Amino acid sequence: MNSATLSGACERFAGVMTGIRSSHAGRVLSADEAIATLLDMLVTLRHADGSLFIIGNGGSAAVAAHIQNDLVNKGKLRAHVLHEPSLMTCMSNDFGYDQAYARLVRQYARKGDMLVAISSSGKSSNILQAVAAAREAGASVISLSGFAEGNPLSELGDINFWSPSGDYGEVEVSHLFLLHYVADCLAERT
Repeated sequence: MNSATLSGACERFAGVMTGIRSSHAGRVLSADEAIATLLDMLVTLRHADGSLFIIGNGGSAAVAAHIQNDLVNKGKLRAHVLHEPSLMTCMSNDFGYDQAYARLVRQYARKGDMLVAISSSGKSSNILQAVAAAREAGASVISLSGFAEGNPLSELGDINFWSPSGDYGEVEVSHLFLLHYVADCLAERT
């Protein structure tokens, strides 16, 4: 990241945000079109009293925990993160870290629910396994990734958002910014 000046870093981040690529059902969409589709899905989920599960590792887990607040408070959704420490370490110890989220998704997700899968690299095995488990349960999947275009996660969601950066900070902040925007828009819809 070019951090020589704050304005340089802001310009670079603006390029990441305007460069986000989105797809829905294998079709390339503008970010605005993808967000509009996602908002419709979230309103449907809210009216059906469905659950939204949000997962990530490291900084992406922090993004998941942060955005859960807004999706519950502003969005009026039944939003849950799945990385409560004692439960996550139990699942990891008993079934392996790559299966920890998948085990929890299989336990909690039901047909019509939604999984938001966040991975900067888009290659985290535990996230990919959880997406497969969500599909088995009949839940929809929203993916947020970065780094290499065409990474495995970037093609697995019903809606996919890919941030064009190889910098963890930029990708994580772009995901948080995008999800905050979605939560703010959702709060305006009944």
